[in-house]
Amino acid sequence: MSFMGADFAACCKRHHNTIYNTYIFKQIMKETLIPLVSDDTNSVVAEAANDTHEPTREKFQEAISHELKKLVSNDAYGRWFEDAIISDVNETEASLVVPSDIHQVWIEANYMPEVQTALSSVSNMPLKMRIIVDEALIKKSGQVVANAASDEDSHALANGNDDKQSQKVPAQDDFGLHVDDFFTTSDNGADTTRKKLKKAGLNPLFNFDRFVVGQNNEFAHAACIAVANAEQAIYNPLFIHGGSGLGKTHMMQAIGQKLMLNKPGVRVVYLTCEKFINEFIDTVRKGSLERFRKKYRRADILLIDDVQFLGGKERSQEEFFHTFNELLDLQSQIVLTSDRPASEITNIEPRLISRFECGLTVELQPPGIETRMAIIRRKMDEWDVALHSDILEMIAERIQSNVRRLEGALVRIATFASLGTEQVTVERAEYLLKDILQQEGKKRVNIDAIQKTVTEFYDLRMADMTSRRRPSNIAFPRQVAMYLSRRLTQCSLMEIGEAFGGRDHGTVIYAVRKVQQRMESEPQVRESIEMITTTLHRK
Repeated sequence: MSFMGADFAACCKRHHNTIYNTYIFKQIMKETLIPLVSDDTNSVVAEAANDTHEPTREKFQEAISHELKKLVSNDAYGRWFEDAIISDVNETEASLVVPSDIHQVWIEANYMPEVQTALSSVSNMPLKMRIIVDEALIKKSGQVVANAASDEDSHALANGNDDKQSQKVPAQDDFGLHVDDFFTTSDNGADTTRKKLKKAGLNPLFNFDRFVVGQNNEFAHAACIAVANAEQAIYNPLFIHGGSGLGKTHMMQAIGQKLMLNKPGVRVVYLTCEKFINEFIDTVRKGSLERFRKKYRRADILLIDDVQFLGGKERSQEEFFHTFNELLDLQSQIVLTSDRPASEITNIEPRLISRFECGLTVELQPPGIETRMAIIRRKMDEWDVALHSDILEMIAERIQSNVRRLEGALVRIATFASLGTEQVTVERAEYLLKDILQQEGKKRVNIDAIQKTVTEFYDLRMADMTSRRRPSNIAFPRQVAMYLSRRLTQCSLMEIGEAFGGRDHGTVIYAVRKVQQRMESEPQVRESIEMITTTLHRK
């Protein structure tokens, strides 16, 4: 064959593959493939259409699996992609469903180029791959395969054939899933619920069952449960405030999900304040203000996240003010979140502040050590990962600022442990988390801040913290400051004693024990120290 002939043959082969892959994708989308070129092209498509050896959907997933195996190592494929499935393919994107958060984080961080390349190789269309978590979907798909195999076994035994090699087992692709069965036996009810949540802007993972309750959030949690279960609007508005990563969005979206489950016809609208502002600006520009108002003023429950961003946006404040009033008049529920109390939001109209404060205001505080440990253990169970208790205690003790950072640290350690390259020790964990621990250290309160906050709370002078005077109205607050210094800083006993007028380590130990005893026996003392701790974390 001449050189030109070889090029022509290669070109024809590529053209055939392109047409065939396009046909496969179009069949998945259940659309009619319009012939692209000549009669020869039609014959190629017809040949593909007549190929009934394997279901179209199975071919699509098998092709992606085949391409992905070329791009990643066998170990990486088995560890991160073996249990994944392809779903929700449309004209712009496809979804790779994975069984846990840790799979999602690791694939997005390390394998997205390879995943995207595999998808592009198969579809020959500009698709984007999304990684989503749906443990229930994975389990359901595995059950479909198990049931199919069980049915075949029963059929073979009924016919007197117990030879396993001679049984016809449904074809499975490289992802461990009989794809045709999965798509034809999916739970329509669950699928409908997911679509409704997506339309409302809600994350299915943000529900009450996955929220860890502790002393830092039990009041806020109870208020959210009450709102979600109420027959009509109560605590209107419910204003939730707290620092970043403490669960405000989780709690707010859990309310919306609970209402949608309890009342299928309820109109739930969730969005961030930034999105509200941007939509309003775009609406004014396009002159479609009536449509914008109808969307938000006819909601049964309006959930607005990060409302502090209204500050300085005068026209948006005006629109939100009227939206707020109309929803109240219609007795629709309003839930707002902010990173600070309403009174501390700057550049916002007083009439809005007063409306934010006219309902129930609840605060989410940083979790205590017990709650942080509970969060970590919950995540360990979800991910099915085991780590030594010393490592878990180190993470819980050293990362105090917010839950998001706590979970991020755990993902990093659990991922390293899952690779199995070496045993994870406390020292190794500290090295892996050195950047997070450094950031935590910067945000930690120091002894000076503790002394200042305690003197303000008990109406004392700073000099009283270091003086030798021992009246009870000075001695106990000084012991409280020593207790908090021991609990909230990394300072040694000697360093703490030196900061309190050169006292020895024995005095510090005595002060810590004395405060702990009074906290156990006197609720008022415990509440005072919790208030001081909250003030320190907010500074």
